[in-house]
Amino acid sequence: MQAAAVSYLEILEGVGERLDEFEGRTDPPEIPELSALLRQLAGVRKHVVRLAVTRAWLDGPFGAQFPGLAGNLRPLSGEIDHLEQLSTGQAQAARDLIALRNAVESNRLAESANELGRVSNRIAALANTSNLRMLGVAYIALLLGLISAVVLIPNTAATILGMPSAAWVPGLWVDLVLVVLAIVPIVVVFSRPWVRRMLHGWRSYESRSGEGLADLPEVPPQDVNSGPAAERLIRESP
Repeated sequence: MQAAAVSYLEILEGVGERLDEFEGRTDPPEIPELSALLRQLAGVRKHVVRLAVTRAWLDGPFGAQFPGLAGNLRPLSGEIDHLEQLSTGQAQAARDLIALRNAVESNRLAESANELGRVSNRIAALANTSNLRMLGVAYIALLLGLISAVVLIPNTAATILGMPSAAWVPGLWVDLVLVVLAIVPIVVVFSRPWVRRMLHGWRSYESRSGEGLADLPEVPPQDVNSGPAAERLIRESP
C-alpha cells in the first residue's frame, strides 16, 4: 500500500505539471488534450479510491487480523488523504479548463452567428435596394405604356383614314374623328384616380429609384467572384 501510494503520487504530480502548463497558456487547451488528461486522472483516481477503501477495511474489523498494523497504518492514512485531496483538486482544475474552453468555443460560435446575421442583413438590404430599383423601372414602363396607348389610338386611326380606300370619307369627318380619338383616350386614361396618384407621386418614385441605382453597384456577371473585395456585393466571411 505504501508503494502504491508513492506510485499514485508520482502520476498525480505528472498530471499537475500538465495542468500547470495548460493554465500558463494564453488560450485554453483543446478538448482532445483535456480529454486525454481527464482519462489519465480518472484512471489514477480509481486506484486511489480503492486504496482508501482498503485502508478503511484495515482500519476496521479486518485490522485485528494483522497485529501491530495500527501503528503503521496511521501515517499511511495521511498519505491516502493527501492523494484524495490532490486528485479531487486536479479534477476540479481540469473541469474548470474544460468550462473555459467551452466558453471560448461558445464565443466563436456567437461571433460566427453575428457574422451570419450581418451577411443576412446585407443580403436583405441588397434585396430591398433591388426592389426599389425594379419599382422605378416598373413605374417608368407603366407610364410609357399609357403614353403609347394614348398615342397609338389616334395614330392608328390616322393611318387607316389616310389609305386610298378611305378617300371617300370627307375631310371634315377625318379631322373630327382624329380630334375625338386624340382627346378621348387622354381623358379616359388620365382621369383615372390611380393614374393621377401615380403622377402626383412621380417625384418620390424617381428619388427612390435614384437611391436604388446609387446603392446597387453595377458588376458584370463574370466579375462577381473574380474582382477585388471592394467590388464584391457581399463581403465574404473570414
